[in-house]
Amino acid sequence: MVSIARVLVFDSGVGGLSVAACVHQHLPGTELLYLADNAGFPYGDQPESVVVERCCRLIGKAIEQYSTDVIVVACNTASTVVLPHLRAMTATPVVGVVPAIKPAAAKTENRRIGVLATPATVRRPYLDQLVSEFASHCQVERIGHPDLVRWVEESVSGVEVSRADLAAAVAGFREAGVDTVVLGCTHYPLLLSALREALPEVRFWVDSGEAIARRVSHLLAEHGKHGSAADAGAFNGSPVRAALFSGPAPTGLANFMTGLNLSPQAVLDNWPECNERVRSSASV
Repeated sequence: MVSIARVLVFDSGVGGLSVAACVHQHLPGTELLYLADNAGFPYGDQPESVVVERCCRLIGKAIEQYSTDVIVVACNTASTVVLPHLRAMTATPVVGVVPAIKPAAAKTENRRIGVLATPATVRRPYLDQLVSEFASHCQVERIGHPDLVRWVEESVSGVEVSRADLAAAVAGFREAGVDTVVLGCTHYPLLLSALREALPEVRFWVDSGEAIARRVSHLLAEHGKHGSAADAGAFNGSPVRAALFSGPAPTGLANFMTGLNLSPQAVLDNWPECNERVRSSASV
């Protein structure tokens, strides 16, 4: 009998929910655990040593409490610094996220690509390396807007994203005539509908969620766990075992997650220090 697989998805905020949604879509019989270090948000403003310490401490506590088959670090900033440290502390497979420059370069028809990322990601040398390796034949326009991630975080609580502000934030892509945009932060697929309105001329929107889901599927299959739809009934409509937040969980989180087909069985605030504060998805 094949046992139910569990995948831990980690981010500094709610952005990793876009990745969790992709994993659930591909592997509906896999149980998910969502862990957000929103007390340390945003990671782009933190020294690397702080990001490493917080990630390793929180993920370490989560895998002590919940058996986990794969760990997904669904945060670009964390993925650039923490993966070697995580892999040294656990035998559980660890998957990171990388801006989808390679598939974008394969899709673009006019060889003009936009990379929408956080200011920290735009500044990092690894983005230069990805562009050099996979998109040297393309014109690459980069936008690292400081407010987009915050707008996504606020949208969970029902705050509407200003369409005018969003259009102004991405105006550089329109001016550059890009036909393909890389969503280089896991928060940004959660803004995709509004981004399509702001940039109707963009033909291709590319993120890393699908690639991560395929990688998770491969790793689970190697261990005899396939996460098939046949196992999905075990979750009673709530595929997320728990949503753990290191700070106060956003108001409206459970409803937001349910809209992504990620209904949580429980939401825990101020985890792990105050993990007795449990709220069921029905009461959030």
